[in-house]
Amino acid sequence: MKPPDEPPPGLIAGVRAVGREPSPENAGQRWGFGAFLLVEAVFVLTAVFITAVARTSGTDIGTSVAFVLVGSMVPTVLAAAVAVVITRVRGNGPLVDLRLSWNWADVKIGLKLGLLGLGLTYLAALVWSRVVGDQNATSAIGELVDGAALPLAAAIAMFLYVCFVGPICEELIYRGLLWGAIERQGWSQWAAFVLTTLIFAASHLEPLRTSLLIVIALPIGIARLITRRLTASVVAHVVNNFLPGLTLLLVSIGVMPT
Repeated sequence: MKPPDEPPPGLIAGVRAVGREPSPENAGQRWGFGAFLLVEAVFVLTAVFITAVARTSGTDIGTSVAFVLVGSMVPTVLAAAVAVVITRVRGNGPLVDLRLSWNWADVKIGLKLGLLGLGLTYLAALVWSRVVGDQNATSAIGELVDGAALPLAAAIAMFLYVCFVGPICEELIYRGLLWGAIERQGWSQWAAFVLTTLIFAASHLEPLRTSLLIVIALPIGIARLITRRLTASVVAHVVNNFLPGLTLLLVSIGVMPT
């Protein structure tokens, strides 16, 4: 099975093409919303299990370096791995089903939208912090790192996760698996864009920051929308996470104040 046809080059042309071209075919794809629900269950149950182990052992997950790293990384990575396995067992594999075909034009679009996302995120975060206060505007990972005072190796591992591993895994799950499940129902690409953006924001389980996460997710979803592939959204997500990830690194090793 071939990947979907190339979209017209450029952001404006890509947006104009959405809705006029037929949706990618899903021949051989034998998974849908059930697969996404299974992946989400793996994510939640893994996080609950890690928390339960920490509490049973009497460990404060907010101050233990090991639990900060494991609790932050393992649920998302494991969930993404399950998504990939599902496409291999019940479909055509991740390259086809999750639209992972490589294209340098997609990288350029992802970079542009990622930089746009950085600007939007910065402005939205400024407004949001004024509305809810700086403490309430802090992300869950930010709170964990703030309480843990990570050593250099652990801080670098967290930086790599926030900037690279996390974005790749989340894109596989939401704008890969979930987007593909929505397309398989015959819904429009705009419906896939809206639903994946909202579910992505809500799935972080940070109710106070959900509206901010929606703003963050918009350019990333647009990258997926106009290219029809995951590469652009992965690049946009990585770029959008870079400065926050770098800030976490510098704070956690004591270079910047909390």
